[in-house]
Amino acid sequence: MPDTTHPNPGNLGNLPPETHSFVGRRDELALLQALLDPGSGQAGRLVSVVGVGGVGKTRLALRAAAGVRDTFPDGVWLTELSPLHTPGLVDLAVMETLRLADQSTRPVIDVIAEWAHGKRLLLVLDSCEHLLADCAKVAAALLARAPELRILVTSRERLALPGEEVLHLEPLPVDGGIGDGTGESAAAGDAVTLFAERAADAGRPLSEDDVAGRAVAAAVCRRLDGIPLALELAAARLADLTLDQLHDRLGERLPSPSDLPSTLDLLTSAPGERPPRHQTLRTAIGWSHELCAPLERLLWARLSVFTGGFCAETAQQVCAGGPLAPERIPGLLARLVAQSIVLPDPVISARYRMLDTVREYGTDWLYALGEERAVRRRHREHYARLAHQGCAEWNTGRQVAWCERLLSEHADFRAAVESALAEPDRTAAVEMAGHVGFLWRHCGYLREAQACLDQALAADPPPGHGRTLALWSRGAVAILQGDQEAAANWAVRCTDAAREQGSPVAMVAAVYVRGGQLALTSRLAEAIDVLAAAPQLLIQDDAFGAAQLQVRLALSLALVLRGEYGRGREVADEVRTASRKQGEYWCGAYADYLIAQADLGRGDIPAAVRGARTSIAGHALLHNTAGAAMSLDLLAAAVVATGDAHRAARLLGIGTRLWELTGRAQMDSPDLIATRRTCELRVRERLGDAAYGTGYRQGLAMSYDEGIAYASSRSGGQ
Repeated sequence: MPDTTHPNPGNLGNLPPETHSFVGRRDELALLQALLDPGSGQAGRLVSVVGVGGVGKTRLALRAAAGVRDTFPDGVWLTELSPLHTPGLVDLAVMETLRLADQSTRPVIDVIAEWAHGKRLLLVLDSCEHLLADCAKVAAALLARAPELRILVTSRERLALPGEEVLHLEPLPVDGGIGDGTGESAAAGDAVTLFAERAADAGRPLSEDDVAGRAVAAAVCRRLDGIPLALELAAARLADLTLDQLHDRLGERLPSPSDLPSTLDLLTSAPGERPPRHQTLRTAIGWSHELCAPLERLLWARLSVFTGGFCAETAQQVCAGGPLAPERIPGLLARLVAQSIVLPDPVISARYRMLDTVREYGTDWLYALGEERAVRRRHREHYARLAHQGCAEWNTGRQVAWCERLLSEHADFRAAVESALAEPDRTAAVEMAGHVGFLWRHCGYLREAQACLDQALAADPPPGHGRTLALWSRGAVAILQGDQEAAANWAVRCTDAAREQGSPVAMVAAVYVRGGQLALTSRLAEAIDVLAAAPQLLIQDDAFGAAQLQVRLALSLALVLRGEYGRGREVADEVRTASRKQGEYWCGAYADYLIAQADLGRGDIPAAVRGARTSIAGHALLHNTAGAAMSLDLLAAAVVATGDAHRAARLLGIGTRLWELTGRAQMDSPDLIATRRTCELRVRERLGDAAYGTGYRQGLAMSYDEGIAYASSRSGGQ
């Protein structure tokens, strides 16, 4: 396990950068950091920041988490739950946050708890209010089984678990004696400070000596109850209005809930059911909505169908129609950004997002306009087309780009698949599940691939390309999950479907599922017979083209594991040549691994070292944790053969960290496990237990990115 006596050396985790200044909250920040810091004497293992929407819970939580980051050697990890709408996915979202590329069929919560046991990390669960029961279940299970884990929650309601420390976050104070008309003055409240900073961003700075202007600003802040999001939305309007005009419009026409026919939940709530400050935020958003031009309002409503982020091109594809021409959308989107309705993504350039409360308001309007079903259908069809295109171009030079796109738009792909599976058209559902399942399988989302494919195939869809691809993908998922018995069953179904479809390429692809299952259960002679019998057809650019290459990869693996290094290397070299011709990396990186494995077996140590490094770099491009872990084990074996046992020990530590992320060391393959143990014994013999332990812990303490960089470099940092 990592050396937890040292501060977090690589700032492990995924906290986003702050994009705006942080105003006020000095006391709340100090208290929250004390509650989170294990060394403070006040720490709680579960801390919840609770308050109304828009009050700044997430900003405070992220600032506090960043402040205590060095006390958590295993990282501070943010799980954003607002994109989730289906119960039962919180544990999966946490697993994905932690970058656990789990390749097993065990319960997700068991995988997380086993990985987290003995680690000191902080998990931030953001926006839990719509999934309270699931969040409470996950938090309770992890806290019980991972003693060094701490959880920070933001929610409109507490989780109501034993030992939960709750910080109730109030709006920013408005009055500090500023400009109430009495002539008394003092320091501005934090609400006024925030409003003034955002006003400056909008081109309307307030000078310190502008007593009258700051008095008006205080009145605006008071009218908006000091709620930060309401203040920021109002300040953004100063790009078009003077401060006095803003004040007058708020005074004359800050809508009440009954003025907003789109706010359906307010209209149907019992009197007093919603906190007054939540009503203030909703009505402030409504006021901002009223000031939007009609087409801006329409785009706002249609953008609410995006679960995660989006780019301008995607917005055009999904939101155009009727009075909203595609060419108008970039300009309208820029206007919504200027008004803080839409926010730039803090991590990915040229992408945008909406805050939960703003999106909720847009969803209400979309429903009121009678457009919700139509726009959600366009959203689903857009992502179905993307998935189809991604599969068509997967076995080409576009592969890395498609992987990155799938990762950045994962939440919306998930939402589109769920929508497709809920529709009565089973052909369309299995087509989409087949395409998305194939992509998810290759980009590390095995759990979600399994779930969507099982649901689509359970309905016994009609024969066709989509069904055959879905069956192939399901079998390929089972192989990576180590469920080889299931893989054998899927192989039979996939073969039957390919034969029924009459596709020679699909028939070849089906061989992979059967042959790969045999190879990974050490039935090497049978695997070689099955795989070698597959005809070598012209390699296609699509998903089945990738499957064609994987048949040859499985054959090479079986040959190398059997000790037939010359023939195994020859087959892997064929795959590498074809991979480079296609411009793809997934199969190419595995081919490099197998070539290096054969070189090591034949005694060409320098070639094995070079090949293993190349393989690691290729797997890293596609975030293929299992592939990178296999190549790290191989690199360690090659490096110790060069005489550098110290570096080999570090590489074994790095490899262990990566295997932990997969949930299945050496993919449960007896041959791979035996090879790894042989390497460990050799390194221990060279170094002795103490030196081996030191080097191993150094590697284990590296982050994923640090470990990949170390392994890929020639010197390894020595």
